Amino acid sequence: MQSVQLEIPKSMQNKISEVQELLASRPKLAELFANCYPNTYLTTLKPQPDGTTFVITGDIPAMWLRDSAAQVHPYLSLASHDQEILEMLTGVIRRQVRFILHDPYANAYNETANGAGHQSDLTDMTPFIWERKYEVDSLCYPIWLAYWLWKETGSANHLDAEFWQAAEAIIALWTTEQYHAERSPYKFDRLNPWAPYDTLSHEGHGAPVAYTGMTWSGFRPSDDACTYGYLIPSNMFAAVVLDYVAEMAAVLLPAAVTLIADAKRLGGEIRDGIDKYGKVEHPEFGTIYAYETDGMNNYVLMDDPNIPSLLSAPYLGYCEADDPVYLNTRSFILSKSNPYYYSGKVAKGIGSPHTPDGYVWHLALSMQGLTALDEAETESIIATMERTDADTGFMHEGFHCDDPAQFSRPWFAWSNSLFSELVMKFIGKK
Repeated sequence: MQSVQLEIPKSMQNKISEVQELLASRPKLAELFANCYPNTYLTTLKPQPDGTTFVITGDIPAMWLRDSAAQVHPYLSLASHDQEILEMLTGVIRRQVRFILHDPYANAYNETANGAGHQSDLTDMTPFIWERKYEVDSLCYPIWLAYWLWKETGSANHLDAEFWQAAEAIIALWTTEQYHAERSPYKFDRLNPWAPYDTLSHEGHGAPVAYTGMTWSGFRPSDDACTYGYLIPSNMFAAVVLDYVAEMAAVLLPAAVTLIADAKRLGGEIRDGIDKYGKVEHPEFGTIYAYETDGMNNYVLMDDPNIPSLLSAPYLGYCEADDPVYLNTRSFILSKSNPYYYSGKVAKGIGSPHTPDGYVWHLALSMQGLTALDEAETESIIATMERTDADTGFMHEGFHCDDPAQFSRPWFAWSNSLFSELVMKFIGKK
């Protein structure tokens, strides 16, 4: 599927010119921003006849709930004074909501009921679904985008009856998945997976878990299977967006007392679960957040560049950037104690089991810069990204820490968008 070739709106052109002027002394960085900031708008959007907006990831012709929200997120600041951008973002959210109402367990969808994607997977597929890997974060992102569009513009056009129906469905699903083994209808098994983490263990149900108050996830934001079903960063994100649901409903739908109460209850149970089961005592770094747990004293200690990540907790609003446990965790994941932290001749940063050993991800570098308290650290990250685009003018998925010319996904719009956010933070223009 090819996207419709749109022209850059005036508000976006003005933002690019403004940033380029402020970066006049750094022409390479200015060029990267001018390429990356409009990349989602120019190459991945496809307006639909019903007024919604379909968004591809770049090199994959399907719409991920996660990626689509993150890709358009840098345009929120334009929507307050650009009706075209406001309508586009409203269309993205409405398309996401309709997909959620079609099947909230899916992570990626087709533009039409064309049967594309992983139709042979052993799960409840439909022709509209590209992939049905259940990920908690897939349901967080549309709420996150909807909330911030409302806060940025005051518009509630996207917060219609279907949105509230989807919010209720999400809360119901997350409540069910607090009791995954006992109540969940979900299972996933992929025939001939390309790697063990491309499918769920235990006949498609995932590894056993005990009740913790957190909600279960089959897969990580990387689309890799969880080792243990309580994915801490995704539960952090869920707790944040449940607060958003309660806040929006209290203002816009005050009669929905059950929805408000359910959002507050579930958010509180998830936070309590993270506090009780999601932390470990590390002999070198002190109290840190685990990446995953099963509630039975088994933990995965690592971080992944896909977001939500442990690194992104302040960015998502779960904690402050100077929170002591977060800082301990940050020290751990930005060290060789994290099994996916790589350091080479050209770059150092967080990689992923999703890509080869030694590959640092631009997403993780951008997030490190966005959450850094030290301006020198942010400056160092910016410099790293300037020299690791492999002279393409764009960000990528992963690249080898010794040789940026070895990289994956040359057209990865999410990475370009997050880098644009980092540049705007760097120059103080949010």
